[in-house]
Amino acid sequence: MDTIKQSVGAKPILLPNPVLIIGTYDDNGVPNIMNVAWGGVCCSEPPCVGVSLRKATYSYQNIINRGAFTVNIPSEKFVTEADYAGIVSGREINKFEQLNLTPVKSTLVDAPYIQQFPMILECKLLHTIDIGLHTQFIGEILDIKADSSVLNDKGLPDIEKVKPFIFGSFGSRNYYSIGENIGKAFSVGNCWKK
Repeated sequence: MDTIKQSVGAKPILLPNPVLIIGTYDDNGVPNIMNVAWGGVCCSEPPCVGVSLRKATYSYQNIINRGAFTVNIPSEKFVTEADYAGIVSGREINKFEQLNLTPVKSTLVDAPYIQQFPMILECKLLHTIDIGLHTQFIGEILDIKADSSVLNDKGLPDIEKVKPFIFGSFGSRNYYSIGENIGKAFSVGNCWKK
């Protein structure tokens, strides 16, 4: 049976959205974090990630001034900390102190990362693209740091061990855990080959 598609209008909805916690330093060297749902890998060579922030955010100017940021991937057990990082501004409160999180100074970029989170991307700012309400920051991934407990037998982060979570969309305003494995990528679709 064919279904009829209904228009919902032009909206910033792409399901799912990753929950990314961006780490920066302000002008005084105070570490800050913020929750960003607009982001993802945008290039494989060089390895890059893009995140979009509003100019009004504290982290926006921090990235411009320092030319760097970290992308911290929280596991499910840090959902309240991740949410709080998007509720309050670093202009008013030190989120690391409030949340009892430990800032670690990256040795590769001028930005902090969160010791307690299982996976970190250390990024050097490559490009800044003014889009409209948001500006996209494209950062070259200089290194990924991960807890040994979340690595697979090939030494790479394992999604089932990292246990990241996603933001549903502005329609639901909920966080969701990652579901079960439903097929092997670049393999399960071979059933359609003739």
